[in-house]
Amino acid sequence: MLRALVLLPFLFAAPARGCEVALLLAIDVSGSIDRGEYRLQVEGLAAALRDPEVAEVLLLSQAALAVVQWSGAGMQAPSLPWRRMLAPNAAAEFARRAEALPRAFTGADTAVGEALAFSATRFSEVQDCRRKVIDISGDGPQNAGGPLGPLRAEALKAGAEINAIAIEDMGQASPISEFYRRYVISRNGFVMTARGLGDYPRAIREKILREVAKPLG
Repeated sequence: MLRALVLLPFLFAAPARGCEVALLLAIDVSGSIDRGEYRLQVEGLAAALRDPEVAEVLLLSQAALAVVQWSGAGMQAPSLPWRRMLAPNAAAEFARRAEALPRAFTGADTAVGEALAFSATRFSEVQDCRRKVIDISGDGPQNAGGPLGPLRAEALKAGAEINAIAIEDMGQASPISEFYRRYVISRNGFVMTARGLGDYPRAIREKILREVAKPLG
């Protein structure tokens, strides 16, 4: 049933003409993310991309994917360049590269605003894509870098949509989700909450499906 609901918009839409969405995955590698948690992030991303439903919607939308790692002030790295999902094995190949991705930074602060502004600059390489989405994950609020508000505004001015995965501690409180909801996502964006890094694979899968499986224009 879920598969049918996810793919329903494509069944009644005109065939895709070129890239429908450029999805940039911005991964938090700040000091609060230890070695094991980093592995959970990249392995969770790889698992999501190997999911048949995810791979199918990426192919149907001719999506472009890229990965950025981010941490403190001036610490942003384009870790995987843009890859077009134009063949059935494209998502699996991107998953393989993501799973083997070396960590770019360790032991630094959390500059969310700079991560957004840097990520927005990457879309200059995929101007033909109809939608441009920053998919940022993080486990803490900003504590470094330039002011978040103006830097977020730069990303929005560049035409980016911003969604987030908030990585929360186990329990009922959701302070990180609220931070991302209030200060980070775009007007029509959304926050997906992962209860600990162990819940990250489920969250990133559902998030990609929600971001990509939209009616095609």
